[in-house]
Amino acid sequence: MNTQTKFATLAASALALSLSAAVSADDSAMQGMSDMERCYGIALAGENDCAAGPGTSCEGTSTVDYQGNAWSLVPEGTCTTIETPYGNGSLEPVERP
Repeated sequence: MNTQTKFATLAASALALSLSAAVSADDSAMQGMSDMERCYGIALAGENDCAAGPGTSCEGTSTVDYQGNAWSLVPEGTCTTIETPYGNGSLEPVERP
């Protein structure tokens, strides 16, 4: 095996190992979140986990308290019991004044 082939084999092995580690890390993170759910309309301005509508990117981009299209992760089964000045949290985006 020439040096170039050995290098290519080593690089491919390193890439496969790093991809395997990344998939394992993602799987572990998802397992820890399996008992969580998205709850819309409960986050304070700038404290949402994601989904804050047009003109925003994601985490921390909600512009008003209890923005109806911004969600936060909460323990499964608790979302609709969380009270806000505009009503309870929702499992779907809600319209807010």
